[in-house]
Amino acid sequence: MKVKQIIVGSMGVCCYILGCEKTGLGIVIDPGGSEDEILPELDGLNIKYIVATHGHADHVCGMAALRKKTSGRTVMHLADDEFFSQSQVRQFFSHLGLDHAPPADIKVQDGDILEAGGVRLTVLHTPGHTPGGICLYSAPHLFTGDTLFAGGVGRTDLPGGSHQQLFQS
Repeated sequence: MKVKQIIVGSMGVCCYILGCEKTGLGIVIDPGGSEDEILPELDGLNIKYIVATHGHADHVCGMAALRKKTSGRTVMHLADDEFFSQSQVRQFFSHLGLDHAPPADIKVQDGDILEAGGVRLTVLHTPGHTPGGICLYSAPHLFTGDTLFAGGVGRTDLPGGSHQQLFQS
């Protein structure tokens, strides 16, 4: 599995592009930037999935455009897909000038597997930063989104956040 990390968007989100060198299939994780930032980095991969580790705007703002350009299917945890489609949640983030997550084509849960050629990711439900936060595991890699940072964890003061759940995750 080939792994490429790029820093995208105004918030400096870590977006990952995973590719199977045998099949040319790939997965994009956390497309929090414009398609102009991400598309040139795909190196000819045929994107099967576009995955959000959670539904905050800084991690999903490129999902819809990337789906149109690549035909990849968008993926999010069921709990975040439901939470971020509530009108009061959309209004909260709109007042901050932030985009909302598009509805996911595929709604995953803990233990689900995403495969694109030789790339195989296990979904780990890690709520706390958001109700449907996920990490994605493919030994030796763990893609944590905003669940975990070097020396810290994601914030829990936005709607849907739970300090207790985050530390249990």
